[in-house]
Amino acid sequence: MKSHAKVVVIGGGVVGCSVLYHLTRFGWTDVVLLERSELTSGSTWHAAGGMHTINGDPNVAKLQKYTVDLYREIEALSGQDIGLHMTGGVMLAATPERFDWLKSISAKGRYMGLETEIITPAEAQELMPLLDPDQFVGALFDEVEGHVDPYGVTHAYARAAKKNGAQVHTGTKVEDLIQRKDGHWRVITDHGEIVAEHIVNAGGLWAREVGRMVGLELPVLAMEHMYLITEDMQEVTAFNEAAGKEMLHVVDFDGELYLRQERRGMLMGTYEKDGRPWSETQTPWDFGHELLEPDLDRIAPSLEVGFRHFPAFNNAGIKQIINGPFTFSPDGNPLVGPVRGLPGYWSACAVMAGFSQGGGVGLALANWMIEGDPGFDVFAMDIARYGDFATMAYTNEKVRENYSRRFSIRFPNEELPAARPLRTTPVYAELKQAGAQFGAAYGLEVPLWFAPEGVEERFSWRRSSDFDHVGEEARAVRESVGLMEISGFAKYRVAGPASGEWLDRLLACRLPGQGRMTLAPMLNEAGKLIGDFTLANLGEEGWFIAGSGIAENYHLRWFEDRLPGDGSVTVSAYGTGLVGLSVAGPKSRDVLAAVTRCDVSAAAFRFMDIRRMDIGLAEAMVGRVSFTGDLGYELWMTPDNQRHIFEQLMEAGRPYGMRLFGSRALNALRLEKNYGGWAREYRPLYGPVEAGLDRFVAYGKEADFIGKDAALAERTEGGSLRLVSFVVDARDADVIGDEPISHDGAVCGWVTSGGYAHASGVSVALGYVPRKLADRIDGWRIEILGESLAARIQPHPLFDANAERMRS
Repeated sequence: MKSHAKVVVIGGGVVGCSVLYHLTRFGWTDVVLLERSELTSGSTWHAAGGMHTINGDPNVAKLQKYTVDLYREIEALSGQDIGLHMTGGVMLAATPERFDWLKSISAKGRYMGLETEIITPAEAQELMPLLDPDQFVGALFDEVEGHVDPYGVTHAYARAAKKNGAQVHTGTKVEDLIQRKDGHWRVITDHGEIVAEHIVNAGGLWAREVGRMVGLELPVLAMEHMYLITEDMQEVTAFNEAAGKEMLHVVDFDGELYLRQERRGMLMGTYEKDGRPWSETQTPWDFGHELLEPDLDRIAPSLEVGFRHFPAFNNAGIKQIINGPFTFSPDGNPLVGPVRGLPGYWSACAVMAGFSQGGGVGLALANWMIEGDPGFDVFAMDIARYGDFATMAYTNEKVRENYSRRFSIRFPNEELPAARPLRTTPVYAELKQAGAQFGAAYGLEVPLWFAPEGVEERFSWRRSSDFDHVGEEARAVRESVGLMEISGFAKYRVAGPASGEWLDRLLACRLPGQGRMTLAPMLNEAGKLIGDFTLANLGEEGWFIAGSGIAENYHLRWFEDRLPGDGSVTVSAYGTGLVGLSVAGPKSRDVLAAVTRCDVSAAAFRFMDIRRMDIGLAEAMVGRVSFTGDLGYELWMTPDNQRHIFEQLMEAGRPYGMRLFGSRALNALRLEKNYGGWAREYRPLYGPVEAGLDRFVAYGKEADFIGKDAALAERTEGGSLRLVSFVVDARDADVIGDEPISHDGAVCGWVTSGGYAHASGVSVALGYVPRKLADRIDGWRIEILGESLAARIQPHPLFDANAERMRS
């Protein structure tokens, strides 16, 4: 074993070997993989090996498509047979709600070139004769599905990497990781020590243990997972001989089952409701090529459904039951990327669907390490989506929930209950008493809407029980005044003698003067949007930044990686150490004036001003800004003052009929202004010109801000896309994001977000279309739940197009 390497990958499963291969593919050949046992030890060897491109997140779907497309390449390069079976597959719906979901999934794939087909149960039976069509209402056919040999794929990645110059050491256990003062890592093994610039935790079942070597508690938990293999089935043999091909893959969502052919029999797996964690606190190092004791009784309810949906199984003998552990994150997606605060430490963990996602994870991580950026939007898999709130106990509850719901519908208005409430603010009880229906964002309870007594949330793909009440909240803001809690935003303090110069290079905007705020886009080196913030200059207090709450750890990582090493700039997140309230609407100035002695007239307190004020008996930092696009104010205060200020504002708003409103009403209001949001309209996929934020970019400022050259090039060339707003002829359902946009019958764009703009009485969709078509008002259609609906570009905001009221 060599003494030094550019990268050491820890873990010889399919993900670790994929990372190793991709690093060598892109030119980093001084790389080493260390595996404590043999390649595929852990979860890889007993996996069912299924692969598909379909995923609810289009960005993850792209990586899955890349993985599937890669298989023939690595097989040819390595000379290793990977046991590739491209059978195609059907996904089945037993309920109208599930069928609606399949329609939306099919539509999402359309603009990415993932062609699928919505078919009837009878057509599904023709493709896969084991199913009973009377048990289903519809299906989706995808020709890009199949399975591979886990051993073959893993060894193909490893052999290809070794051909490119990598080293692979099996029987080599990593026992400790120590970071030197120069940032390099001492990787201490039972066969000696190797020093590396980068280490990759692809530890699989042992990812937690590899994390704990550096003081990191990863949100990962292993769950027992079972599937059965039948004896030979005459129905399978008959189909093979008649059709000349294998049985298709099947996913039966309502039965929580997946099926594929295994030799002349069938494999059936289930995500049962009564899921069991395995080795909850620590994975034994001596576990390897072993299976767990099967528990047929535990999966019996799922098998009963499976035998009803697929009657031929009633006559099949069970040859083997496989029960093995697989790792999951709280939301079921992988944990990929650099770890904040640990330079050179990378995560490639919790990749449960390793044979659908392993290639894409390797591609993203290799790009990230070599180029400094994954090359596409991987936020759904980014380890930074979790913060310190994701403790072991939190992870345990959420993983159990996720496992039990893996094939269940997650409706767009459904909030899952496990590990909640966790983080709350001082006014949580008051909001709950007022009927607040909460969601969880970055572990914090945030009000979504307010339900009158006797009204409950009804989960649906279509307009639901909240619709009229959200409308009342939105109209109250437009007609008078509303109050919203805004503690869920991320808040940061930037200070130090060089903080202004540093921010000038970090952000693309022109820095505001003392007591002023501005919208602040942040770009990566490629000139793409890596963040959008409100930046405030507080003078001697330093700088205040507000941004997306779910991206707090993500943005802190970006900030901290770019801090000067001399301590002249400090960045810290307030978290819930600073909480907030917002008042908005034409009467919001009257409400604010009633609770403060400060002059808040239009002349004295201008749009985008910020200052400290006494609110009742307490102090708050007040900015004249509102994401509603209306006259409004954001108030930030310490937690011990929030309840007092809340009571003061509620009392002052009573004469004006002030109403509490939540984030669903806020969504309806911002759509009327064509305002985008982080992780939807503003992502590392788009430049500021494409996203319509170029007016906030100070192209001519002296500072050489990150991404400046690329941003200037985009301004000159114009970019290829444009973010536009549509009014949609929707009926009982609105867009939620990722629906295809067509012009003159051809799919050419995609929806980023939308909903019903209650105060204007229309359905709205925001989305990206080709620049050359962005000025065409008509000829557009947007697909919602399988129905193609007419849409028209709305070039000007539906509300206050000239921003007169916002600035009044």
